[in-house]
Amino acid sequence: MPKPSCTIVLGTQWGDEGKGKIVDLLAQNVDIVARYQGGANAGHTILLPDGRQFVLHLIPSGIFHENVTCVIGNGVVIDPVALLDEIRMVEEQGITVRGRLFISHNAHLIMPYHKMLDQAAEQRMSKDGSAVGTTGRGIGPAYEDKFARKGIRIVDLLDRESLREKLRHNIAEKNELLDKFYGASERCDVDQLIADYEIFDREIDPYITDTALLLNRAIKAGKSLLLEGAQAALLDIDFGTYPFVTSSNPTAGGACTGLGIPPMAIDRVIGVAKAYTTRVGNGPFPTELLDETGEKLREAGHEYGATTGRPRRCGWFDAVAVRYTNMINGVSSLALTKLDVLSGFPEVKLCTHYERKSDGRAIAHFTNDLRLLADIRPIYESFEGWTKESLEGAASREDLPQTTQRYLDALEREVECPLEIISVGAGREETLGVGTALMSE
Repeated sequence: MPKPSCTIVLGTQWGDEGKGKIVDLLAQNVDIVARYQGGANAGHTILLPDGRQFVLHLIPSGIFHENVTCVIGNGVVIDPVALLDEIRMVEEQGITVRGRLFISHNAHLIMPYHKMLDQAAEQRMSKDGSAVGTTGRGIGPAYEDKFARKGIRIVDLLDRESLREKLRHNIAEKNELLDKFYGASERCDVDQLIADYEIFDREIDPYITDTALLLNRAIKAGKSLLLEGAQAALLDIDFGTYPFVTSSNPTAGGACTGLGIPPMAIDRVIGVAKAYTTRVGNGPFPTELLDETGEKLREAGHEYGATTGRPRRCGWFDAVAVRYTNMINGVSSLALTKLDVLSGFPEVKLCTHYERKSDGRAIAHFTNDLRLLADIRPIYESFEGWTKESLEGAASREDLPQTTQRYLDALEREVECPLEIISVGAGREETLGVGTALMSE
């Protein structure tokens, strides 16, 4: 089977599924890895064979394969400070970045006033319990300006006078908002901001290009592409648990708009899911465990945010939610991660459907209607755990304990999608390629 020319890898839950590991694993067989949305609020953790661990926020997860070209598309909002710090961090570890990383000239920039507004808004909303639980890194306000046609793109840095005029208008508006609406004391200065971003422009210039042209030429030339999303489908601005969502489209459609690739170029979509479920921030979470089991999952899985360090909310695998995200993304196969975390649990549960608390009616399909989600309880199928058997050393799915296989068989049946990759540890080698066609030339 020839390598597919264009594959999307995306999260099927609320993020933190281990997409970084899966992209890093698959990148060895592709020419280009491209990031299509989000910002520095997403952390993709990579563990190299030599034991070094990296957390990437903007640079695509294929950067650790020297033969791979990496692209940051126009759908990403870029924090200059975070990007330059990340480039230096990777280069200090002996990884070549210049000449391998290309950034869209149409990507929007996160400005200091975006971070101020993000943090001020969260503080204000936290008083009445309506806070979304953002990372405070300015992602939402940057996307707001983009769609209000007030954003600053990388290409805008080329015209200093035009940039000065745009910033003067934006800063006057943001300072007034910070003062009169949020009562915040912080302010932005136009001249200082322009001086700072001129330095950024000089440092980033070697990486800037028309990435849509680069990618479409690569597709035409028969190159293979791996398209990487941040966050996950249940945080999608349109299809997630709105308003407790991110500000962009992590779903498959976001890859086309975030990179300038036509839909017919996409060959397959690989969904990534944990063997259980986690969520960071506020919002509905049907299978959340607020007991000792939830705490045990958090500690066993080291479930603390790669970007913020915040403890993640934990619960059993929700097949209803993943069926929904598989549907809206056209997921062709799943990569299941962190199966090893469930080792040691005497009982493992799988949510197969919901039930309304008000009338007991069964609900088989996920909804992003918060009122309905507040009225449901998860219905579980229970499985004997694998407390005495180890997943270590397994070379295939058939090598796993029978109790583990029964859980995987049921999960595969309920999500209505084949498991192609199963991760049983953090390392590259701790991965079972169920259906190795994708992973080989």
